[in-house]
Amino acid sequence: MSIEVKATKREVQGTGASRRLRRAGRVPGIIYGGPVQPQNIEFDHNHLWQHLRKESFYSSVLDLEVDGTKQMCLLRDVQRHPFRQLILHVDFQRIDATHAIHQKVPLHFVNAELAPGVKIDGGMVQHVMTELDVKCLPKDLPEFIEVDLKDLQGNSSMHVTQLTLPAGVEAVLHKAEDPVVATIVIRGAGAASDEVAEAAPLETQITTEKKPAEKAPEKK
Repeated sequence: MSIEVKATKREVQGTGASRRLRRAGRVPGIIYGGPVQPQNIEFDHNHLWQHLRKESFYSSVLDLEVDGTKQMCLLRDVQRHPFRQLILHVDFQRIDATHAIHQKVPLHFVNAELAPGVKIDGGMVQHVMTELDVKCLPKDLPEFIEVDLKDLQGNSSMHVTQLTLPAGVEAVLHKAEDPVVATIVIRGAGAASDEVAEAAPLETQITTEKKPAEKAPEKK
């Protein structure tokens, strides 16, 4: 999927210049990568804001038009105001149609209600991953990857190697790694819940130990 975005060359640079651009409803940005030098660019804020509201904008090949010249690229970074609906800066990376790219693609979970672990055992689905790092040619980059849970049993997990990936797309994994994508946990705990606990960040596994209540002093 390709999305067209329009920008113009940015002549002014520096913190003060960027602040003036934002007050004028513009967003400073940069495009880098490839044999061409990095180029400072700017966007209409409302135009860019509408694009950033769409999930596909973050995982699609973009046709970025700068003053009439189109460049194929990927969105790499977005800086936002901490509490205002304001985009502060955006980064794009040029890509080559003949070279493989790495990109994170969102996961869309389907048929959870049909899974035996939910329908029969009354379990609860837990999404351990929400996106997957993939490698492919730009033309093969999917907008999302579908995760079909219809056969998942209770207290069982689905791993990355069990996903059906589009043609030309492969998951980027470390050697011997096969992380959990989703699991169905049934009340009473089981093997799958232990597996999820291992996959979860360390801070989510730490529990606070309560101190025993102190005894009241005996009356004399």
